[in-house]
Amino acid sequence: MKNRLKLSVFWVFLSLFPPLYGQGTLEDYKRSLAVDTLFKNKVFNTPELFHWQGDSLCWYKNNTAGGAEYLLISTKNLSQKAAFDHRRLASGLQDITGKNADAANLDLKNLRFANGSFTFNTDSLEIRCVLPGYGLDVVKKIDKEDKKQRKYWGGRFDESNNDPVISPDSTYTGFIKNSNLYIRNRTTGEETRLSFDGSPGFFYSSYIHWSPDSKKIMAYKVRPGEERKIYFVRAAPDDQFQPQLESRDYLKPGDQLPFRSPQLFDVASGKHIPVPTDLFSRQYSLSNFSWKKNSSAVTFEYNQRGHQVYRVLSVDAGTGEVRVIIEETSPTFIDYSSKKYRYDTGDGKEIIWTSERDGYNHLYLYDGETGKVKKQLTKGNWPIRKVLEVDEENRQVYFTASGMDKDQDPYLLHYCRVDFDGKNLVRFTRENGNHEVTFSSGHTYYIDRYSRVDAPPVTVLKNAATQKEVLPLQKSDISALLDTGWKMPEVFTAKGRDGKTDIWGIIVRPTNFDPGRNYPVIEYIYAGPHDSFVPKSFRTVYYGMTNLAELGFIVVQIDGMGTSNRSKAFHDVCWKNLKDAGFPDRKLWIKAAAKKYPYINSEMVGIHGTSAGGQNAGAAVVFNSDFYKAAVASCGCHDNRMDKIWWNEQWMGYPVGPHYAACSNTENAASMNGKLMLMVGEVDDNVDPATTMQFADALIKAGKDFELVVLPGQSHTSGGEFGDRKRKDFFVKNLLKVTPPSWQRIYE
Repeated sequence: MKNRLKLSVFWVFLSLFPPLYGQGTLEDYKRSLAVDTLFKNKVFNTPELFHWQGDSLCWYKNNTAGGAEYLLISTKNLSQKAAFDHRRLASGLQDITGKNADAANLDLKNLRFANGSFTFNTDSLEIRCVLPGYGLDVVKKIDKEDKKQRKYWGGRFDESNNDPVISPDSTYTGFIKNSNLYIRNRTTGEETRLSFDGSPGFFYSSYIHWSPDSKKIMAYKVRPGEERKIYFVRAAPDDQFQPQLESRDYLKPGDQLPFRSPQLFDVASGKHIPVPTDLFSRQYSLSNFSWKKNSSAVTFEYNQRGHQVYRVLSVDAGTGEVRVIIEETSPTFIDYSSKKYRYDTGDGKEIIWTSERDGYNHLYLYDGETGKVKKQLTKGNWPIRKVLEVDEENRQVYFTASGMDKDQDPYLLHYCRVDFDGKNLVRFTRENGNHEVTFSSGHTYYIDRYSRVDAPPVTVLKNAATQKEVLPLQKSDISALLDTGWKMPEVFTAKGRDGKTDIWGIIVRPTNFDPGRNYPVIEYIYAGPHDSFVPKSFRTVYYGMTNLAELGFIVVQIDGMGTSNRSKAFHDVCWKNLKDAGFPDRKLWIKAAAKKYPYINSEMVGIHGTSAGGQNAGAAVVFNSDFYKAAVASCGCHDNRMDKIWWNEQWMGYPVGPHYAACSNTENAASMNGKLMLMVGEVDDNVDPATTMQFADALIKAGKDFELVVLPGQSHTSGGEFGDRKRKDFFVKNLLKVTPPSWQRIYE
């Protein structure tokens, strides 16, 4: 204990004076600026996309030290070879297009192989190549797709402007007029009014659902909710001198939502069949309206406000009676936005469903008629990550999972299959790596590409029946990368706050790493509960980490409690408590790393993040300034009442109670200690930029010193090149205690 105290005093002493060795120097800045290009194109034999043609052929593009090569895999004789003669094809392409074609850098798409020929696409042509002579013919010209304009994510659902809907038998057209439902005979033109209870304040939506037999219509009435907009002033627009005022639709936690009331109508008799709303009265949303193929019922999903009840409901088409098929409940939250999965088989006779009811996300098979669970298909202390495919014919489900092996990182993805009866669980991947699998069309073979941050990619062909490798394809070559001085990240684990749960993260070191130096720590944080975030696959550059490490830091990223993809209990830590952000686990993890590696200075820790990570970075110096000394918070939601409704009510719940204020950086600004830089995009329409300004205002009123960087014309961002400069200088000044060099010299 005394030695540990002496060591801590020593590091504090050192931090008071500029280091004598090179950290935060001009050379460090130049190297930090160059890492993206320095490490680029230094890893070979790492194909990413594989294109199956049935079960027998697959082609892919491999990156070699000599350029790109196209390879063709045959499962008939378990071999791979060059897909074609690259030089001969390049020569023919040059003749037919009149443009230079480099045999080592061909850019071909959509290759299709047939006996004696193959076709492919360039950026403007579809071309056939006839073998063995390599004669080329233009099949057709390809029109370039227009770039789609960015669509705003938060636009209100328009209930009134859907086109009229023609009945399946083409006899009638359903439409809305004067807030009510009408049908028009498409032969005679005669109009019939079906509803009489619509009004501007409770109108019929133009989203009309005909029954498959055209005898009934399901339409729903809408009582509009609250309208809320956020506003921006774009100070320097591209198309005019004067600033522009802009607005976006943007509902926030606690706002009044629309209420939808489904109604049934019999077309022949004109009878209106009301549907009672008791089972879906506290709506966050109604979704996925669908008729049974035999027209006997309509099913839909009900997400209760607060996300603690989720139901699949069925409405009898003859009586309007509503019954529950599936009901999911939770004392905390149902992760509908990331984990919910539903697949109806046999016209809803059975339903594949995911649930965390036993503590982990697993697959269940429901009887779609009785609503009873027929079988839990997967079980264990590990979660389903994603359902890939449901094979109804063979009654099998393909999915990814993680945490199945006690000796592996619990976040590594593996590919599996299980039968509808819960038997014959097949694991297609077992190697200690993060897997990406591409199945052949009939699932007879598959290509498995796997890696870790500390293990370069390996690509193999496997037989699905045996799950065994039958043909090695590529083993990556990182020798050129290592020649640059690149350092392999380290996977590191430490026990969390409960003393039992492993917390996983990575450590990134600079290329000029010297264990004799004293390295402050920077944590790159994103603790949003909707996922886990520490990289698991091999990369050469780790965003938010690599370039900062080059300045003379140890940079880490950690998935603490409250993030997803572990157990439900692990995840529930975030419930109504986003300020927690796993900080108790993060502190222990960094301290454990410093105990193992004395060059890590856990007395001098900084943190940065964007969006939810921006909120987390702000919370680090508001609620955890005993540990974090400097923070850069970009585009953060510093008060969850100011941010988008869906994300915040998913984790913070409804109604909006005192716990929202308790988690607010703004409300607790007087507790901020340490150094803080706030960054915000002037026109951020993801997180309302007013939340950063309100935090800044509260800090000023509390007499706190901080830096504020407003990025003109920028939306939701970490700051781009300018923000990167500000972030680097901030940490060099406040953690290394060094005056940064001028950027003019850095760019020289």
